Amino acid sequence: MTDEQSTPRPEDDAARLGLVVVGEAAALHSGDEAALDASEQNIRDTVDELVDEPLTQRQEEVLERLAAAGGTLTAGLSGALAAQTGRSVDDVLEGAARSVVWQQRLANERDGADAGPARDREDAGGQQRDHRDEQGRDQA
Repeated sequence: MTDEQSTPRPEDDAARLGLVVVGEAAALHSGDEAALDASEQNIRDTVDELVDEPLTQRQEEVLERLAAAGGTLTAGLSGALAAQTGRSVDDVLEGAARSVVWQQRLANERDGADAGPARDREDAGGQQRDHRDEQGRDQA
């Protein structure tokens, strides 16, 4: 988020949540208890950072379980897709994460076209996007 933008865009929040779900799926596939614990903490931290007002204990638990359920579904589907295509689960999950980021980038570009000249924007992870020239092409 830039200084000009005091409220995150819904697309950015959605992308962040999508990446959290993919992270949960990766942790589930790894079978590593430490990775699962870290992923669950990431879910809690993300929920805490995305809400404007404190949630009730029940609301927070529901959101955390919803994100974990999304991770479980993503893990199952990525495993099935990996088996069907002969690719690794890691490759499938990496593709899912790229899709989340790509959708956010498209939303940023659409908003940039609506706002006039392109300018620097941040993605869900807080990384600056590449600069664009006058024709809207990425510059190195």
